[in-house]
Parts: sequence; structure tokens; C-alpha cells
Amino acid sequence: MKHVPLKSVATHQLKGIDPHQIQKILIIKPSAFGDIVHTLPVLSALHDRFPHAQIDWVVGHGLHTFLEGHSMIHRLWVIKKDEWKKLRRLKDTLTEIRELTTGLRAEKYDVALDLSGLLRSGLIAFASGAAIRLGFEESDEGSPLFYTHKIKGDMGIHAVDRYLKLTAVLGCESDRVLYPFAPYNPSPEVCKTLPESYVLLSPSAGKPANQWPAERFGALAAMLPLPSVVISSAADAHIADTVVNHSKGKAISIAGQTALKALIPVVGGATCLITNDTGPMHMAAALNIPVFALFGPANPIRTGPYGVGHTVIQKPLDCSPCYAWKPCSHWRCMQELTVDSVFQIISSQCQIFFK
Repeated sequence: MKHVPLKSVATHQLKGIDPHQIQKILIIKPSAFGDIVHTLPVLSALHDRFPHAQIDWVVGHGLHTFLEGHSMIHRLWVIKKDEWKKLRRLKDTLTEIRELTTGLRAEKYDVALDLSGLLRSGLIAFASGAAIRLGFEESDEGSPLFYTHKIKGDMGIHAVDRYLKLTAVLGCESDRVLYPFAPYNPSPEVCKTLPESYVLLSPSAGKPANQWPAERFGALAAMLPLPSVVISSAADAHIADTVVNHSKGKAISIAGQTALKALIPVVGGATCLITNDTGPMHMAAALNIPVFALFGPANPIRTGPYGVGHTVIQKPLDCSPCYAWKPCSHWRCMQELTVDSVFQIISSQCQIFFK
């Protein structure tokens, strides 16, 4: 369990909450991977405040493996949220939603926390039947209509601090942010391939606008004094291969060779992580591994690496950060980050790592 100092998240507590009367709590945070890492401090705070309560979690299929076997989680409600969008399986989707609703109601939750703030998650909170349904007043898609208590989350702070505002309302107190990871087993095959010292590269991204060109990751790897290890999902293995092909023999790829939990020792063993705005960035920050995060249109104040000792590399542009529904056609914010400029920033910060 790793921690970083807690930033101030002052808010008002709900009155009359007896920790001994809170028996069942539901966390609603189906995705994405980085957001689930951000929610681990919420899980820890709730467990400390309500040590005898049953804590369940609604999580998306595929990401559920990251939370499996967690000692603080009694049950995972796994939903196929991506499949729910497909019209051809509407009948199956309706059946799954009906079964989820029935199952949640049967649990008789005392508290439900909606950390996603979407119509789907708001409906799940309502379906839980919890007497206390907490969410943010600025949430999207009408989800606040389904809350019994709406909290001002403040979009100008980091997601971790914002999430913890909900636990503060329940009287949770902590002087630090804890990331309790589920038990994991390192992959022996992957461990054998890792250099003794290495820089970790994560060149994928959930959105094309957040992705620095893979060729530039490769050129950067060729300039670094340590070998690089490239990680990605199996679906993005071609991106990792591009990095390797442009690294002049300085990088190896383990793309698709590790499950989510098996990434923990790989990330934790790195000298530092150079990454786009993506899930492994948040894992590294949680593990106190120095992060160099390449940001384009996103706002690093909200979703950058949390804690101290990290560096955000972002082109200062009038149009950034960008909250447009559709990204622009040129993505200057990423395209104008040159390999030389990124290398200069990293090398100026990293003498201690590369000695």
C-alpha cells in the first residue's frame, strides 16, 4: 500500500451518521482504468471509517480483474457497459440490467457513491435503493436527479481530491491518500525479460488526441541512457512495435504480456515512467514512481499524475486545455512537442535516476 500526502478537501459532513449503522456501501465507478486507480483512496477511506461494513463495487467487464481478490471489497458487480451500447444485443442488455437492478435492491445498501456522474451510473445509484445516494452536483446527463445528497465537487482540483470529498461528507478522516492494491502475482516470463534498470514507456492513449506519436517515443528511447521497456494492451501492440523499431535497439516491448494487476511490479520496478495521459500513469504515481507525463488537450490539474515528484510536459497554447466534444483536426498540443524538447526536460530532471 503506497501513499502520498493528502491535499485539503474541506466539505460539510452529513449529520447523524453512526458508523455502526452503516452496514453496506456501494461504490459506482465502472471505468476507466486510471479512474479506478483514483478511486482506491476512496475505498481505503471508507474501509477505515466503516471497518465492519460490506463494501461492494460496480465495475466494467475487463477492468474487474484489477480489483479481483481485494480484501476490502466484498463483491464486484461486473457490468458489460460497452456491450450495452450495441443495439443488436438489446434483449441481452435489458436482461442484464434487470438482473443487476434486482440484485442491487436485494442487498439493501445504506450508502451508494456515484463517482462517474453519468446517466447510467446515476440510475445504478437509484436502483441500489440506498438511503444515502451521494454524487456531485455538477455531474452530467441528469445523474444528480437520482442522488439524495449532491456535493459540489470542484472541477478545478485533482480527481483524487474531488472523489475524496464524497468520503469527507461521510465523516472519513485521513492525513494521507492510500492506494490499497489487490493481491497480484508477477509474471515470471516477463520478469526474466526486464533489464536490471529500465525506463518504462507507455505510448498508448484512450484518445488519439492524447497520443504523442509512437515514432517520437522510439526516438526518445534511443537518446536515453537506460534501456526502455514498452507497455501497452495487446490491441495496441503495433504502437509498442513502432516505438521499438525507432529506438535503435534501446527498447523492448512486453505489450499484451501482462494482465492489469501484473503491471504493478513492472511499473513499480521502473526508474521512471514516460507516458501519455493514460492508466499506467496513475498506477506509477500511486506507487511513487517518478512520472513524465506528456499532455495535449487534457487538463493535468484534474487528471495529471497525483502527488509530488512528477513532471507534466505540455505545450503552452491558448487553446489548451480543451474541453470540446470533438478534438481539433491538427492536435498542435501534441504535434509541437518535439523529441529534443521532451528529452531536455527529462534529462534536466533525471540525473539522479540515470547515474
